[in-house]
Amino acid sequence: MSMKVNKIVVLQLMMSMVLMLGTASCSKKSSSSHASRATGWDVDSQNGTAARNAGKKQQAGPGLVFVEGGTFTMGKVQDDVMHDWNNTPTQQHVQSFYMDETEVTNGMYLEYLEWLKKVFPPTEENYKNIYEGASPDTLVWRNRLGYNETMTNNYLRHPSYANYPVVGVNWIQAVEFAKWRTDRVNEAVLEKNGYLKRGAKTQDVSAESLFNTEGYVASPSTTYGGNEELVLKKNPSGRKKPKAGKDGAVQEEKNVYAQRSSGLILPEYRLPTEAEWEYAAAADVGQREYNIYKGQKKYPWSGDYTRSSKRKNKGDQLANFKQGNGDYGGIAGWSDDGADITNSVKSYAPNDFGLYDMAGNVAEWVADVYRPIIDNEANDFNYFRGNQYAKNKIGKDGKIEIITKDNIQYKTLSNGKKIATNLPGEIAQVPVDENETYLRTNFDTSNNINYRDGDKQSSKYFDFGDSESGSKADQAMYNSPKHNITTDSLGQMVKKYDNSSKRTTLIDDNVRVYKGGSWRDRAYWLDPGQRRYFPQDMATDYIGFRCAMSRVGAKSEKRKSPRN
Repeated sequence: MSMKVNKIVVLQLMMSMVLMLGTASCSKKSSSSHASRATGWDVDSQNGTAARNAGKKQQAGPGLVFVEGGTFTMGKVQDDVMHDWNNTPTQQHVQSFYMDETEVTNGMYLEYLEWLKKVFPPTEENYKNIYEGASPDTLVWRNRLGYNETMTNNYLRHPSYANYPVVGVNWIQAVEFAKWRTDRVNEAVLEKNGYLKRGAKTQDVSAESLFNTEGYVASPSTTYGGNEELVLKKNPSGRKKPKAGKDGAVQEEKNVYAQRSSGLILPEYRLPTEAEWEYAAAADVGQREYNIYKGQKKYPWSGDYTRSSKRKNKGDQLANFKQGNGDYGGIAGWSDDGADITNSVKSYAPNDFGLYDMAGNVAEWVADVYRPIIDNEANDFNYFRGNQYAKNKIGKDGKIEIITKDNIQYKTLSNGKKIATNLPGEIAQVPVDENETYLRTNFDTSNNINYRDGDKQSSKYFDFGDSESGSKADQAMYNSPKHNITTDSLGQMVKKYDNSSKRTTLIDDNVRVYKGGSWRDRAYWLDPGQRRYFPQDMATDYIGFRCAMSRVGAKSEKRKSPRN
């Protein structure tokens, strides 16, 4: 009998322990929804949105396609008939990112121009250079021995060309378009989520009342010129507003504006790096089996030929390019690429990442400054040459300095054209200095364009112990022409062309890489690994661009699979 009683007692004790453990675990779960894993504190009341939004995924911006990053052989090409020796194969890795599904079209660019025209009327003296500086150069279509005035007058604005890639845009203009696009997209996102007054982006916008992404993040209350009716406060936690205390004072609410920790504000639109563009164009993922690529593509599509082998369109060209001397699109009645100049975007099949026209139609600007060598000894991860680190400018009052309509910043190009590079609402920038670089091992200066290829240490004139500042102009590694633009006493622009016979190269810090073939190029240039360069302040009728956006968070959007 006593044994039975003991067993019953033991069973009761075990049951009670199970119940206690279950209750404890339930209480932990129920109390952990707003509790910090670091301190156990209520994150809503202490540090706002950062922990509450943990794990929130980035949303793709308008027009973008996800490109999962990975390793690839950059620069490897099957043919090098030009013997440029600038395509040495190197193994590189790029992080996941987003890229425009198509090139930026005339219609997209005209949205930008119309916005500038509305906000900064070119009839006003203070703004006369903004609209003109952003406008594409339509004269790029002219040819001394060709009649192309139809494109000169119609290509940019005629609705028939609205879905054709924009051309006549130089690299600087492309960068400014990407900055504008960043602000307009984030402006719409914040309006949709109740942080900005609905309709403010079109009805209340002016040169004195603008939205800028970085300006909003740094100082929301000064956005739209500090108009509190346009910049709204929101209670993201959904809790009741704080009541007045015993002294009658009401504690000010925190985190009433959107922040980066809200997970709403998208990273900036920008030009893709050369490594990103080449990786996305090649799309070797289409030939993946498990963790290897089954060979390397010569073009963005599979196979070594430019014509389709599919029964439906057998023999048709898979891209828009020049097929031979005097042959830009085949014969009448059977045009095998369907175009003689550029063609409407999405006219050809996409590659394995879902990207259109990564070969042919127009070549495309990328972010990199051109150098003949890809320096994989220095870096093999997210390779990019062109870093110029800057920081927010702090005024005499100790606050960040915001650009106003009275101090708009312009860049004067080598041809005398002015382009606005900082518009009202943006934060003024200055190069980083010793406060940021002292004792660092990863960088020691603001401008890193010439690192290991263009600085004195990489030239034949370098002597160990000499300083970079002691180098002479005639000892530069890249001795390129230096055209000079000045203004005389009457305010007239004086253009001085450098015709010195001592110049030895066209490579300098102001030439940018462009990738991909165009409607003017032979099939040789369709290889994603091919690379060329052009002055950043000049435009052509065959170079366009598309934007990219960095991916934040996880590398992949789906689980691993044996094949793509």
